[in-house]
Amino acid sequence: MRLVVDLNRCQGYAQCAFLAPDTFTMHGEEALMYDPEPDDAQRLDVLRAAHACPVQAITVEDLDGAPDGEREATHVA
Repeated sequence: MRLVVDLNRCQGYAQCAFLAPDTFTMHGEEALMYDPEPDDAQRLDVLRAAHACPVQAITVEDLDGAPDGEREATHVA
């Protein structure tokens, strides 16, 4: 699984950091740090975090580059 976060779109709502803290971390009020290739054991938390993003800034892809079947474009905030 690979994550791509549109940091221009991210508004720092931190829903991703709340739902998948092993993958997403907020530094300050607006700076998002994330693991672009989280362990597959984190998949469910990452998908939940992506779905919860109010601005749809997170894209979750399979390692072959295809969008994850759960959601083509996911968000992070």
